Formats: sequence, structure tokens, C-alpha cells
Amino acid sequence: MERGKGGKPLILTFLRFVIPSIISMWIFAFYTIVDGFFVARGVGPVALAAVNLSMPFNNFVFAAGLLFATGTSTVISFALGRGDLERARQLFSQNLVCVTGLGLLIGGLVLLNLEKVAYFLGATEPTLEYVKGYVRWIAIFAVFFIVSYNMEVQVKANGAPQVTAIGVSACGLTNIVLDYVFVMKLGMGIGGAALATGLSQVISTSIFLIYFATHRKNLRIQRFRWDLGVYKQIIKIGIPNCFMELAGGLTIFLFNFVILRVIGEEGVICYTVLAYIFTVAGNTMSGITQGMQPLVSFYYGAKQHQTFRRILRYGVKTVFVCSVIMVAGLQAAGGKAVGVFLEEENAGLFDVTVDALRLYCLSFLLMGYNILISGFLTAINSPNYSLVISVCRSFLFLAISLAVMSALFGAAGIWLASLVSEGMCLAVTIKLYERWKKQADFAVSHAAV
Repeated sequence: MERGKGGKPLILTFLRFVIPSIISMWIFAFYTIVDGFFVARGVGPVALAAVNLSMPFNNFVFAAGLLFATGTSTVISFALGRGDLERARQLFSQNLVCVTGLGLLIGGLVLLNLEKVAYFLGATEPTLEYVKGYVRWIAIFAVFFIVSYNMEVQVKANGAPQVTAIGVSACGLTNIVLDYVFVMKLGMGIGGAALATGLSQVISTSIFLIYFATHRKNLRIQRFRWDLGVYKQIIKIGIPNCFMELAGGLTIFLFNFVILRVIGEEGVICYTVLAYIFTVAGNTMSGITQGMQPLVSFYYGAKQHQTFRRILRYGVKTVFVCSVIMVAGLQAAGGKAVGVFLEEENAGLFDVTVDALRLYCLSFLLMGYNILISGFLTAINSPNYSLVISVCRSFLFLAISLAVMSALFGAAGIWLASLVSEGMCLAVTIKLYERWKKQADFAVSHAAV
């Protein structure tokens, strides 16, 4: 049986990294959903639509964090795989300073242009103040979103994925409790939901800082020499995953644009519910991918080619199982998922949303493979291929699918557009993976000679 880190069976090493990563991403999804739940129940459907309009900004903040987190984690894992511990520590400390500055810059610029940002996100007169109230607090805490996510990824690279689960769990629990207090008890409305989300990021940031301050054997915060040149590689590696995160925001933006023209305001409320459910599915696939990536990068850096390919196969099997379970569950019990946000008394909107969900969730059967293989290619330092997948998935194919499917089939076409888009992207993904595999096999065979 093939062995992984610490001499354990490779499959157990894979599960040790992937399971906490999935749990972490579920918790991220959960506390996003909790915002929607309390806003829907405590404020109303217009406010729920405003949260949906604000979501692309949340995606942008996380994407900014991912731009640095994924690339830095990959480069650090390469260094650890080569046994260059000092290089890994230097990169870790430098990155922490850089992402702190990035978070402060983004937050400050948004606060200075709050109303413009709200209108850009699609706010109308009924939703403008709601959107401003939500985005304001997210901007204030943007630095904690970005720093927390970066340290979460570095904790995995440091070989402690269970600490990630602890930090994210504490973050999620804090968000739930504060959502209830701020929205339901204190009547702070949509701003209270955003404040709860921001404060929860402070908790996870604090936990990760404490971990790195007390566990100094491997990665640690220390003095460093500036090496800004490495960001050419870090950003190049991070761009594909950054685009993957932006895909969520772009998806919402494009769907809102088309829905308002084909269905109307009621369709936006319907799509808001679908977007929350999509978050769970997408985060599951991202969790599998992000849990796998440090292992792939480590064994790639150690030149153990068969090992990191076996890890990819484990990832593909995990994606298959998770996607089938999710789609089967939503086909059988879609009404229960929709009922979290909408009252069954509003029969027309409720039934339309359930029907839309049963069409929309079919895309989950294909989505995971695109995310997984893109993440794999990033982890083995082939970011150009990953970037092509990300661009196709996040904007190009989705825009084409929405335009064509809505024109041909109306509302039903909108809900099936994601399935068509993911299918088109999967064809490109498989082609790019096969091209990389052929090149890699050629390089390995000639290196052996």
C-alpha cells in the first residue's frame, strides 16, 4: 500500500487533509446561508434580494485573498517538499504583511465610494440602502476576511488541517449567534447580518494567529527579507483560483441581469435561494480541491509523480460521490431546501423555486470536475491551463449559455444554462488535462533516460 506523509496509507493522508477542508468550506457556506435565513425571516424578501446583490462584493474580497493564498501556499509547499524550511518561513511572513495591506486598501477604497459600489452591484431605489448597509460592514472587515483566509490555507500547508476546521467552526458559530442577536433581537437589519459576518472573521483570524504564534516548528511569523519578485510566480499561480472565486460573483451578476429581463423581480428572489444552495455545492467541490492541493504540491516538489497523480484519482472519486448524493437529495427533497428561505404559504413563488432548483442542480454533476482539475493544474504549477478553465467557467461559457438558453427556452433555459456551461467547460478541461499529461509523461520518460 502506498504511503503518504508520516508513513500512513496515502488514502488516509488524503482524507486527513480533504475532510477538514470540506468541513471548513461547508461552514463558510453555512454562515453565508445563515445571513440569508435571518435576513429573510427578520427583515423581508426585499432585503434578501439586497443580500444577493451584495454577494459579488463578498466574492471579490475572498477572490483577492485567494489570489495570494493559493499561490503562496503552493510555493511554500514546494519549498517544504524540497526541505527548504527557511525559504518557506520567509514567504509566509512576507505574505502576511502584504495581504494585510491589501485588505486595508480594498476596505478604504470601497468605503470612500460606497454608493457608487452599491449602484454598480445592481442596487435599485428599493434596495439601495440595504445594499449600502451590508457592503459597508463587509468593507470595514475586509482585512480580516483576506488575512483569515490566507492563514487558513497556510495552516493546511503547515500540516495541520484540523486547526483550519477549528478556526472556521468557531467563525461559523460566532456568525450564527451574532446573526440571531443583531438581526432578530436587536433589530439591526441587514447591517446587523453583515456586522455579524465581519466579527466572525475576527475570531478565525485570532485563532490562526495564536496557532502560528505557539506552533513555531515549521512555519512561523518572523523577520524577513523582502522578495517581491516571487509575487510574479505567486500571482500567476493564484489567478486561476481567484477567477474560480470570482466565478460565484460573476454568476450572480449575470443571472440577475438576465432574470430581471426575462422573468422580473420575483425571479431575483427565486435565484437568491438557488444561489445559497449553489454555495453549498460549490464549496464542497472547492473543499475537496483545496484539501488536495497542498499534498499534490508537496509530492510534485518531491518529484513523486505517481503519488500526486494517485491523489488526483482520489479527488475525482470523491467529487463523483459527493455530486451524485447532492443532486439525488435535491431532486427528492428540494422543497425542504427552499423552505429554509421561503414560506410555503407563498405557494406560487415557493413552487416555482422548487421547480427551478430541480433543473439548476443538475449542473452540480459536472461542476466539481472542472473545479478539481483546475485546482490540480494550479498545484503542479501549470496555472495557464487553470486560467483557461477559470475564464471559460466563470464568464465566457456562462454568458453564452444564458443568452442562448434564455432565448430558446425562456425561464427554464435560465435554470439549465449552468448545466450547459459546465458541460462545455468540462470538454475544455479534459482536453487541457490530457495535453498536460502527455507533456508530463514525455518529460518524465526523457528524464529517466
